[in-house]
Amino acid sequence: MSKYFSKRHTGLAPYVPGEQPRGGFIKLNTNEAPYPPAPAVLDTLNPGAASCLNLYPDPDGTALRAKLAAYHGVDSCNIVLGNGSDETLAFIFLAFFDGSHGVAFPDVTYGLYPVLASLFNIPYTRIPVGDTLDVNVEDYIGIDRNIVLANPNAQTGIALHIGEIERIAGTNPNRVVVIDEAYADFSGFSAIPLTGTYENLVVVRTYSKSRFMAGARLSYAIGDSSLIADIETVRRSYNPYNINSVTLAAGEAAIDCGDYYTEHWRRITNTRDRTALAMRALGFTLTDSSANFLFARNRDIPGAEIFGRLREGGILVRRFDSPERISDWLRITVGTEGQMEALIRALESIVKRGGAYAKK
Repeated sequence: MSKYFSKRHTGLAPYVPGEQPRGGFIKLNTNEAPYPPAPAVLDTLNPGAASCLNLYPDPDGTALRAKLAAYHGVDSCNIVLGNGSDETLAFIFLAFFDGSHGVAFPDVTYGLYPVLASLFNIPYTRIPVGDTLDVNVEDYIGIDRNIVLANPNAQTGIALHIGEIERIAGTNPNRVVVIDEAYADFSGFSAIPLTGTYENLVVVRTYSKSRFMAGARLSYAIGDSSLIADIETVRRSYNPYNINSVTLAAGEAAIDCGDYYTEHWRRITNTRDRTALAMRALGFTLTDSSANFLFARNRDIPGAEIFGRLREGGILVRRFDSPERISDWLRITVGTEGQMEALIRALESIVKRGGAYAKK
């Protein structure tokens, strides 16, 4: 840290993304899609689109917002666009949370939430998840705080039901409730319909997971028009041209390819469920994931050891040291059928050999 670094950022611990290797690995560590975007999306990446890069993109994303509005059954004024959900979340934190109105979220969840709170000097409360790593809805009923919940949860894959989200929003009417739905298309339900009833509810969506466009950096939030206007004020104050023209076109094309994505969501969830069965047969404990990943541990072999052995064998998964109680758990992205078969073969070998600690 240089002597010029602002003292207001003393102690700031940045978010650490999953490892991005240059090749040679089966990459199951960052919840990317194992399949390419729809062909029509790829068709937008053409010389004609590139020839317009000398011009600024539409700062309002008018055409894409209209298409998203029709898709979700809302109005364009209920949608704001972001350069990936991380940016959209940052705009939301800046718009609604401050020193007098902090934010609460689970202790096991997406690691960016406490980073954003620290960066913007927002007081925050981590509410512990239960012994089975599920979010206890009662902990959020009538707490009169701003709330951020990933649903399904970012590390565990466990989802709250819509009725539970409705209770949380309804009992905290004077605070903003944010539902981060990065993985919602793999669960089959969404809180978006509730935004027409609860003016304090905002839902964040991303193209990274279920639209297979992590590299494009595109997201959006849906909520009451007054909430969206507030977020727009922050967005336009920070970066009014936050979505490039090529990404806008790709985002429109993706919405028109519903059958392609529905088929692949089904394929991913079927692979997820088959892999979960195979892992349980090997003695692993798993959460009930409604996302495009699994969260698992083995009671006999430490998570760090399994992580290391998989990496030595060319398979990357994700492991978290904090909170300590999930340090033996591994988050495993659902890849192609072939990739998951390779994972199971590797885990079979690891389980057969046993843990190094168990041999001592």
